[in-house]
Amino acid sequence: MAKSPAKARVFVPAYWEDAKAELMKRDRILRKLIPQFGDLHLKGRGEPFPTLARSIVGQQISVAAAETVWQRLLLICPTCTPSQILKAGDQKLAACGLSKRKAEYILDLAEHFKAKRVHADKWAEMQDEEVIAELIQIRGIGRWTAEMFLIFNLLRPNVLPLDDLGLIKSISLNYFSGEPVSRSDAREVAANWEPWRTVATWYLWRSLEPLPVEY
Repeated sequence: MAKSPAKARVFVPAYWEDAKAELMKRDRILRKLIPQFGDLHLKGRGEPFPTLARSIVGQQISVAAAETVWQRLLLICPTCTPSQILKAGDQKLAACGLSKRKAEYILDLAEHFKAKRVHADKWAEMQDEEVIAELIQIRGIGRWTAEMFLIFNLLRPNVLPLDDLGLIKSISLNYFSGEPVSRSDAREVAANWEPWRTVATWYLWRSLEPLPVEY
């Protein structure tokens, strides 16, 4: 049986092993944490458009609910291209279980891609903040979603998603004995992780959820 495109396309960051070694030298918490997860590592999957569409689907609902809606969407848009989404329209998207607002967001995303108002073919060469600035012009995509895209699609090594509740919770538990943590506190801890903040973040997520969530 042929592999599906989503399963066939798997990327492992070239920097991962070097980053692990460096972080374990510098950070006493990561020195204990990283070895607990063996050969697990960040895996990037998918093309930019479906990756972003799926992130919109998953906003503010459970992973299980998001997966259900996503599979329904793939029944009407099998390869989830901008053209397929625009052809489906808001009523068919709503029938998949999307809210009216999310349907509007995904249609806006499709329009941005089709009209080439975003430069997906150039993102690999652009700086992190340049990509974020372009993405947050799209309705329904805020900084957190843009940062998740940098991590899971572009595999950028030095992203620190300070709006991510899981990261803040893990820093609190691992570095501050469960005490509340401000963004300033988190940024100070993360200064020691440069230029591998993505890698440190990924392992701190694993300390809360040992098995990675698909994005």
